[in-house]
Amino acid sequence: MTLLQTAALLIVLAGAFGAVNYFLLRLPSSIGILVVALFAALGVIGIDAAFPGLRATDEIRKLVNDLHFSEALLEGMLGLLLFAGALHVKLGDLRAEARVVALMATMGVALSTVIAGVGFSWITGMPLVVALVFGALISPTDPVAVLGVLREANLRKTLETKIAGESLFNDGVGYVVFLVLVGIAFPGDNQTDQGLWAASLLFLQEAGGGALLGAVLGWLTFQVMKRIDDFALEVLISLGLAFGGYELAIALHMSGPIMAVVAGLFIGDVGMKHGMSEETRAYLDAFWKLIDEILNAILFLMIGIEVLALTFTEDALIAGIFAIGLSLLARLAAVSLPIMILSPFRTFSPGVIPIMTWGGLKGGISVALALSLPDSEYKPLILTATYIVVMFSIIIQGLTVAPLAKRLGREPELM
Repeated sequence: MTLLQTAALLIVLAGAFGAVNYFLLRLPSSIGILVVALFAALGVIGIDAAFPGLRATDEIRKLVNDLHFSEALLEGMLGLLLFAGALHVKLGDLRAEARVVALMATMGVALSTVIAGVGFSWITGMPLVVALVFGALISPTDPVAVLGVLREANLRKTLETKIAGESLFNDGVGYVVFLVLVGIAFPGDNQTDQGLWAASLLFLQEAGGGALLGAVLGWLTFQVMKRIDDFALEVLISLGLAFGGYELAIALHMSGPIMAVVAGLFIGDVGMKHGMSEETRAYLDAFWKLIDEILNAILFLMIGIEVLALTFTEDALIAGIFAIGLSLLARLAAVSLPIMILSPFRTFSPGVIPIMTWGGLKGGISVALALSLPDSEYKPLILTATYIVVMFSIIIQGLTVAPLAKRLGREPELM
């Protein structure tokens, strides 16, 4: 299939499955599309098992593999999704929560990677360094899923900022940690020196370079926008920043996700406040909300049908079930330690630890990173376990975190 045909198919399926969810399931839009896609894929597998002569699964599995989920997300959709999410986080609010967000996105990701990696190595018997790769890819949370699910909860502003900021930044940090560990675990697929010093330099180049590039491109775009009063052109320029900046970061071996977040924060705060008319702000906000919703629907559709590309074995299913508990334990530690460190110096909202633990939803980036691993004897097991964790996270945690947040983290009533 051509790129245009593939895009058309995904949009048609996302719309059709969204309509099925709207009329029958009434679940939150993205989760509903994922559930319908998953049941449709499982239905195809069931029909194929009942009528083996049809060989429908083989044909559809080939089509799913041709979608190149990992490349589509990591080299295209992710930058737009992170930019759209960052647009709606204000720098002033984020600055007030900077210490806790920074600790959770750095120390928290590192701690989660170690706990999940060591535990997965113990469960499966795979080498520790390979298991740490699993820990790294399962540690980032999905900011789009988190923010979308929590929209209905009346959270305190400080808690909402923590969740939004941490989920945006730990995506980029987790991706960089993953790249470093893959280089160490699979040295045959990387020709560079993989010593500790080289790994540290790579981390600095990816994370620091991505942040610097995002700030520079955001500032340059702001300088152009404030001299223009044409909402259509300014929306187009913002799209160019998100798309072009992400691809430039990848070409320069810098972190595209971190670039997208920093640039989105700059345009969403400074750019909207000082560089746009009221009309442009309204159109830009509406445009990026629409992009967010459409890409999110397509992403969750792709996650649902990706089940057709997996090979489930008894060992992989058992490892995946254990990995669910392991990922939750790692997330609990990643949230709790930074809060414990900062507790003597500030107060935290009620229920912050359980809400941020249960609300740390895993999503498309984890599946994409697992798919991007070099072929090895460990890849099928890691991919299956990752998929099981992600499906549990999105469906079970995603459908219950908003009620939990409303119960534990809602604003107190005015007296």
